[in-house]
Amino acid sequence: MAKKEKARPSVSGVAAVDRAFAILAAFRRGDRSLELTELAARTGLVKSTIMRLAVSLETLGLLARQPDGAYRLGAETLRLGSVYQSSLDLEDHVMPVLDKLVEATSESASFYVRRGNQRLCLFRVDSPHRLRLVVLAGEMRPMDQSAIAQVLRGYASVTVLTDPALARPPLHTSGATDPHTAAMAMPVYGADGRQVGALALSGPVTRLTSERVAEIAPVLVAMAADLSRSLGCAETIG
Repeated sequence: MAKKEKARPSVSGVAAVDRAFAILAAFRRGDRSLELTELAARTGLVKSTIMRLAVSLETLGLLARQPDGAYRLGAETLRLGSVYQSSLDLEDHVMPVLDKLVEATSESASFYVRRGNQRLCLFRVDSPHRLRLVVLAGEMRPMDQSAIAQVLRGYASVTVLTDPALARPPLHTSGATDPHTAAMAMPVYGADGRQVGALALSGPVTRLTSERVAEIAPVLVAMAADLSRSLGCAETIG
């Protein structure tokens, strides 16, 4: 039985906490450290406020001040990130997205991960159409030239494109694994920006035509981006 969600208390937040979080959120991928001037520019806070809040953040291990006066993220952020990653239940994040994809497109939705020279269908929700490709969750498929396999091979992380020849996702292939089926796929990323898997739609080539793909591509792109964000990816996807 699903747990009943408790109502959120109707109280306002604490301004000091909001400002402290703004300082931490100012750091972006690739930043080793930030000077006080840059922190002020990114947060909109005055320098004196940042310096006061930084003292508390340093005490908690969330921020560290370097000898040159610049700030970097503290070791406690790494520990919290590790705790967050270990608390994730991938199925709880993926299955609602697959249900929404099927509802929006009426095609089968799947989530694949790479396992060596094969791809594993980790989760799947079938199309309501009687004519559909039958793939079971837990089934291994080849790392062929299908859109799903290409996504798993080609998009290692948000910033790394393994195969420069690949187009901007979503990728679409027709007849790559089976002459009667087509697929389209988007990469999904986690908190570290690395690929977690591929979110895919599949169906008969007679339904998943180029015209139909163009029509439903925005839905797949948006849901892959939402899933990536729910898994902790802060980058813009799609």
